Amino acid sequence: MPSRAQQIWLIRHAETAWSRDGRHTGRTDIELTAAGENEADRLAARVSGQSFALVLSSPLKRAMDTARRCGVGAAAQPENTLLEWDYGDFEGLTSAQIAQTHPHWDLWRDGCPHGETLAAVAARAEAVITRCIATQGNVLLFSHGHMSRMLAAMWLQLPPSRGRSFGTKAGSVNIFGWEHGNRVLWQWDSVATLEGH
Repeated sequence: MPSRAQQIWLIRHAETAWSRDGRHTGRTDIELTAAGENEADRLAARVSGQSFALVLSSPLKRAMDTARRCGVGAAAQPENTLLEWDYGDFEGLTSAQIAQTHPHWDLWRDGCPHGETLAAVAARAEAVITRCIATQGNVLLFSHGHMSRMLAAMWLQLPPSRGRSFGTKAGSVNIFGWEHGNRVLWQWDSVATLEGH
């Protein structure tokens, strides 16, 4: 039984050129922009002073570099289940570009040709959540945009397609936890402390 005081912090990696431009960035291993590096550096103030029993990160540079710049790089364990959705044929394309050839395509219904299905991504998210709940203490995760949305849907025990309802910005902090034994979101898409710096 998990501690009902447990919190699971989920940080979406900071800005990359592709996230800035709205390009689907799955397994392409690109780096943070200079603005993204600054975002990640400022995230350290959010993380410092917190105690985490487990720190997991997608192994891609943009996630691992965000973890390092947050000050927890030494503790971050690479975890493949936190990788972004495999976009297959749509890797690197914007939604507008995809719509030119697939006008009715919906990621949260159709998945990606030669990439991952909705069910496969949901299963990865469930595996992450199972590991988090089995951990005694707080957990810190570094992941990606669509995977973060899927984690939110699975945490709240919603249908996987409801991940579409959780918008999240690069460099945002999200906190899952418990209230009266129920799974809740304590914080979602928080970037407020990054503004005005």
